[in-house]
Amino acid sequence: MGRYNVEFFNSAAKEFRALLSDIKTRVGEAIDALEQNPRPSGVRKLAGHTNLYRIRIGLYRVVYDINDKDRLVRVTRVRHRREAYR
Repeated sequence: MGRYNVEFFNSAAKEFRALLSDIKTRVGEAIDALEQNPRPSGVRKLAGHTNLYRIRIGLYRVVYDINDKDRLVRVTRVRHRREAYR
Protein backbone atom coordinates (compact mmCIF):
# COMPACT_ATOMS: atom_id res chain seq x y z
CA MET A 1 0.00 0.00 0.00
CA GLY A 2 1.37 3.37 -0.99
CA ARG A 3 1.80 6.46 1.08
CA TYR A 4 -0.88 9.09 1.56
CA ASN A 5 -0.22 12.82 1.92
CA VAL A 6 -1.71 14.43 5.03
CA GLU A 7 -2.97 18.02 4.88
CA PHE A 8 -4.69 20.15 7.50
CA PHE A 9 -7.56 22.56 7.04
CA ASN A 10 -6.43 25.92 8.47
CA SER A 11 -8.89 25.58 11.36
CA ALA A 12 -7.64 22.07 12.19
CA ALA A 13 -4.01 23.24 12.14
CA LYS A 14 -4.93 26.01 14.58
CA GLU A 15 -6.73 23.52 16.85
CA PHE A 16 -3.69 21.21 16.74
CA ARG A 17 -1.27 24.01 17.63
CA ALA A 18 -3.44 24.95 20.63
CA LEU A 19 -3.15 21.49 22.24
CA LEU A 20 -1.00 20.92 25.33
CA SER A 21 2.41 19.52 24.41
CA ASP A 22 1.95 15.97 25.73
CA ILE A 23 -1.42 15.64 23.98
CA LYS A 24 -0.01 17.27 20.85
CA THR A 25 2.71 14.61 20.70
CA ARG A 26 0.22 11.73 20.90
CA VAL A 27 -2.18 13.30 18.40
CA GLY A 28 0.70 14.16 16.06
CA GLU A 29 1.94 10.55 16.08
CA ALA A 30 -1.57 9.31 15.26
CA ILE A 31 -1.90 11.80 12.40
CA ASP A 32 1.55 10.84 11.05
CA ALA A 33 0.47 7.17 11.07
CA LEU A 34 -2.41 8.07 8.72
CA GLU A 35 0.20 8.46 5.95
CA GLN A 36 0.77 4.70 6.01
CA ASN A 37 -2.75 3.55 6.90
CA PRO A 38 -5.63 6.05 6.62
CA ARG A 39 -8.04 3.46 8.04
CA PRO A 40 -6.33 2.15 11.18
CA SER A 41 -8.04 -0.20 13.63
CA GLY A 42 -10.56 1.70 15.69
CA VAL A 43 -11.40 4.16 12.92
CA ARG A 44 -15.09 5.04 12.61
CA LYS A 45 -16.89 6.41 9.58
CA LEU A 46 -19.10 9.32 10.62
CA ALA A 47 -22.81 8.79 10.00
CA GLY A 48 -24.40 11.21 7.58
CA HIS A 49 -21.13 11.96 5.76
CA THR A 50 -19.89 10.27 2.64
CA ASN A 51 -16.18 10.36 3.35
CA LEU A 52 -15.53 11.55 6.93
CA TYR A 53 -13.73 9.37 9.45
CA ARG A 54 -12.59 9.84 13.02
CA ILE A 55 -9.93 8.33 15.23
CA ARG A 56 -9.76 8.54 19.02
CA ILE A 57 -6.63 9.57 20.87
CA GLY A 58 -7.59 9.53 24.53
CA LEU A 59 -10.20 12.23 25.06
CA TYR A 60 -9.42 13.85 21.69
CA ARG A 61 -10.82 13.14 18.25
CA VAL A 62 -9.24 13.67 14.85
CA VAL A 63 -11.83 13.99 12.08
CA TYR A 64 -10.61 13.68 8.49
CA ASP A 65 -11.60 12.77 4.98
CA ILE A 66 -9.85 10.35 2.64
CA ASN A 67 -9.40 10.77 -1.10
CA ASP A 68 -8.09 7.40 -2.32
CA LYS A 69 -7.76 8.54 -5.93
CA ASP A 70 -5.33 11.36 -5.04
CA ARG A 71 -3.92 9.48 -2.00
CA LEU A 72 -4.78 12.40 0.26
CA VAL A 73 -5.93 12.61 3.89
CA ARG A 74 -7.31 16.02 4.91
CA VAL A 75 -7.65 16.66 8.65
CA THR A 76 -10.75 18.79 9.25
CA ARG A 77 -10.93 18.87 13.08
CA VAL A 78 -8.74 18.14 16.10
CA ARG A 79 -10.88 18.59 19.20
CA HIS A 80 -11.76 17.33 22.63
CA ARG A 81 -14.47 14.71 22.38
CA ARG A 82 -17.19 16.92 23.84
CA GLU A 83 -16.69 19.45 21.00
CA ALA A 84 -15.57 17.20 18.14
CA TYR A 85 -18.92 16.73 16.41
CA ARG A 86 -20.41 20.21 16.72
